[in-house]
Amino acid sequence: MARVCEICNKQAQIGNSVETRGKAKYLGGVGTKITGITRRKFKPNLQRIRVAQEDGSSRRMKVCTQCIRSGNIRKAVVTKPFV
Repeated sequence: MARVCEICNKQAQIGNSVETRGKAKYLGGVGTKITGITRRKFKPNLQRIRVAQEDGSSRRMKVCTQCIRSGNIRKAVVTKPFV
């Protein structure tokens, strides 16, 4: 299960990479033309972070940044040693 978010199961999606040539009409050109279309992958932005679990322990997970920002997970608090 590489490159998959362990929370929302977000994974790579396939799309097109479009190559264009020319100057846009609103900039004074004759318009842009498509010169090539190739397939590409859109990969999720995965981070390997320590996630706090309900029982108080923590474990490392691969989580996308959207889940981190939305608050779907709770990051583990780093405790200082020898305190």
